[in-house]
Amino acid sequence: MEDIADRFSFALECLFLFSSSISNFFRAGELLPILSWTYVVFVLLCLLSWSKIRQARNFNMFTYPFSVFNLFIFITLQLSRLTNAQSLEAATTSIQPGDSAQTADLSASPTSSGRVLIDGTTTSFRPIFTVPTDADSGATLIPNINDPEAVDAQTVCPGYNASNVERTTSGLTATLTLAGAACNVYGTDIETLNLTVEYQSEDRLAVRLVPSNLDSSNSSQYLLPSEFVYQPTVNADAGMTSLTNDLSFVWSNDPTFSFSVYRKSTGDTLFSTKGTNIVFENQFIEFASAMPENYNLYGLGETIHGLRLGNSFTKTMWAADIGDPIGYNLYGSHPFYLDTRYYEVDESTGNLTLVTSNETEATADYIAYSHGVYSRNAHAQEILLRPINITWRLLGGSIDLYFYAGPTQPDVTTAFQTSAIGLPAMQQYSTFGYHQCRWGYANWSQLQEVVDNHERFGIPLEYVWYRDFENDLRTFDYEEGESFLSNLHAGGRHYVPIIDAAIYIPNPQNESDA
Repeated sequence: MEDIADRFSFALECLFLFSSSISNFFRAGELLPILSWTYVVFVLLCLLSWSKIRQARNFNMFTYPFSVFNLFIFITLQLSRLTNAQSLEAATTSIQPGDSAQTADLSASPTSSGRVLIDGTTTSFRPIFTVPTDADSGATLIPNINDPEAVDAQTVCPGYNASNVERTTSGLTATLTLAGAACNVYGTDIETLNLTVEYQSEDRLAVRLVPSNLDSSNSSQYLLPSEFVYQPTVNADAGMTSLTNDLSFVWSNDPTFSFSVYRKSTGDTLFSTKGTNIVFENQFIEFASAMPENYNLYGLGETIHGLRLGNSFTKTMWAADIGDPIGYNLYGSHPFYLDTRYYEVDESTGNLTLVTSNETEATADYIAYSHGVYSRNAHAQEILLRPINITWRLLGGSIDLYFYAGPTQPDVTTAFQTSAIGLPAMQQYSTFGYHQCRWGYANWSQLQEVVDNHERFGIPLEYVWYRDFENDLRTFDYEEGESFLSNLHAGGRHYVPIIDAAIYIPNPQNESDA
């Protein structure tokens, strides 16, 4: 009998040790994760000595020190849990069903977590970081374009020299190295660049400059993935069609690396960095091209501006999601321009003379040639249009240029669409109808009133758009919304919710809203 009692006592203690160890592990983790793993190490050390303790005879309940320790820890954690539960209950006794969650004073312990009673439902809570209200208050800075003391990178940066030039089946490659001491004017100069030139089709030329030391740690800063913004590549038939390409790429190291793109048929220089330095830093890139007098550039959207951009205009690429600012950014950034040049034809020789005056003669015989330039870069950038040149300044990425030969505007536009941005999507028939859109409606009833007024006055309506929809049952009840949408669809109309994802900023007047 004594042996049976001994075995029963041993089995009972094993069961207690197992269950209490599991409970202690999770309870300790609720307080501090490192306590759980410290406890696991302690258990393993105790188990190493278990065999020696087990060999002792007359084994009585709780004679093993580990059992006494476990019992002490178990009781301590349970009492701590009971104390926390009583504190939470006291904090929520004033919250009655129907009250909002903001009436609970949970700000006294912002790092705590637990559960609270809201509208009759027990809800857990935990601290979540929210952006402070002053997060949008940055330093007051003067843009370089307006700062007379800003350093001109062209005067202090050394440029590059090209070497290891090799011909490829579609163009050439080369290595560019700094031509002098790094200037580090607005970042850190990239010492070595890789140049790739590709005649990609019969009317497209690509010029690409990227850092040579790219790897997984920095490639995302300089390379724009094609799945985000499609990257034109060499056409399958480029080996044959590129022979008829009207564009020609020429480079020079005098005095530093520069390149020019010519039109073969006219001998005209379409783009040339000669006389300037290419600046390539980790946070600043600059390159410039000479332009003819009174040039005609169009594009560089999306901005409300005159069709012809003029030669005293700075275009900043920074989509602002604002509908109608004159001269400033709207919804998209399109770093592409169309350059149209007019030539006077000599009737006797057929020679072409570039027209640089804004005045033309009605009886003169003119011919136009157009080409396009696309800078595939998604970083913040500005393009400075000045009387004799155009300058590109980028805050990141790489120099990834595409030249389209045209020679007509429709040719340039078509080639740009089919090789880079894609053709406009085919729209369903209903989208060509009348749309009504605004923001600021307070509830479903106001939206229904808009639809009713269209019907009352016989105004066509196919689509209702609404911005600033809120997932708030007090203003946009689900059942009322379902009824509104059902009636809208029954009338052959459509609904488009505009979802503006935002970063939450807490209410500084509400201590619990943190």
